[in-house]
Amino acid sequence: MGTPSNRPSTSVEDYVKVIYDLQERGSGPVTISRVAERLAVSNSSVSGMLRKLGELDLVDHERYGAVHLTPTGTKVALAVLRRHRLIELYLVEALGYSWDEVHDEAEILEHVVSDQFVDRIADHLGDPTVDPHGDPIPTRDGEVVERDTRLLSELDTGVHGVIVRVNDSDPDLLRYLADQHISIGMQVELVERQPFGGPLVVRLGSQDEQRVQSLGVGAADALWIAAHP
Repeated sequence: MGTPSNRPSTSVEDYVKVIYDLQERGSGPVTISRVAERLAVSNSSVSGMLRKLGELDLVDHERYGAVHLTPTGTKVALAVLRRHRLIELYLVEALGYSWDEVHDEAEILEHVVSDQFVDRIADHLGDPTVDPHGDPIPTRDGEVVERDTRLLSELDTGVHGVIVRVNDSDPDLLRYLADQHISIGMQVELVERQPFGGPLVVRLGSQDEQRVQSLGVGAADALWIAAHP
């Protein structure tokens, strides 16, 4: 997996990366339909690729069951994610991209840069542990620092903490959050849940500069919080 020429194909890398991401975010079993939705392909296309991934010993998948990466599949996924997330961070830190612009660029570059190039990025940036969206960056050895986080939408009223991660799959949502001045490292407290699936009322900012505003469930579902004890 050191150079593009001896890696799995781009489609294989895309699939294992998405499966890992769905597993890692812990939002339920990884199913054919969820993978299809993330990759914007048909269920039948996913079924066909899963058979190929199974033959390559990258996934375990029983018919009508959940999809799981094998240890080999996990290793491939972590290598892709390391490249992807370091490229995203480099684009923000060195080239002035905003956090809603980097995902699509990294999707292309992750398949064509060498691991040596990515390691140089890591050295240049001081071996960072998270990307611009707070996603953990796997180490060279494929280790990931685990953090105890919960979605803002799942917090109990009165719980407060720090925003440490934002789902990066929707650029429009990232632009909305930026327009609302909501970012990684911001203090947040869930003040109230509006009834019948309405918006959440949150208190944002430090004690000196706090504001209260409503957030829709879609935005609250995209924000991961490290809650204070």
